[in-house]
Amino acid sequence: MIRLLLADDQALVRGALAALLGLESDLEVVAEVGRGDEVLDAVARTKPDVVLLDVEMPGLDGVEVAGLLRARYPEVRVLIVTTFGRPGYLRRAIDAGAGGFVVKDTPARELADAVRRVHMGLRVVDPALATETLTAGTSPLTAREREVLVAAADGAKAAVIAQRLHLSEGTVRNHLSSAIGKTSTRTRAEAVRAAERLGWI
Repeated sequence: MIRLLLADDQALVRGALAALLGLESDLEVVAEVGRGDEVLDAVARTKPDVVLLDVEMPGLDGVEVAGLLRARYPEVRVLIVTTFGRPGYLRRAIDAGAGGFVVKDTPARELADAVRRVHMGLRVVDPALATETLTAGTSPLTAREREVLVAAADGAKAAVIAQRLHLSEGTVRNHLSSAIGKTSTRTRAEAVRAAERLGWI
């Protein structure tokens, strides 16, 4: 029996996944959580073999959680199951230690098979997304540029971003300018949207 933990902030999606996977004779859903920052405690409590993570969740996103799981529970396998099939998300998820990445409209039988394959230590990636990722290439943003763009996503001024990140205002402006250039956009808002669309932030 393969023990599963489901992490998705949409209760309806979580319930549907649990119901579908629960129909499989060799899969058992042992826990469900709605926030990324609830996953590690749930893993400690329920000891799943595979954790299915959404990318966008409150608390911590799925990519961050995948990295924490790899560090603290290396025996636990991770499968990202998300609505957002963006090339940058795939690359970041694999780098963080996820064993697989599939989109939520994957047929139930294929999803169950993906769980089994990830449990065996195999890599499972949505083929269309893999092709798109290879075409898009890697993110040109540095870790600091990503951090500054994320902080700029709510429209905050450079001075506010500088305070949040404990940087000088000039440093923030330099990083924003560099990110705008790398995303081939004209404004910080456009840079944020472009980076989000590509899954770079």
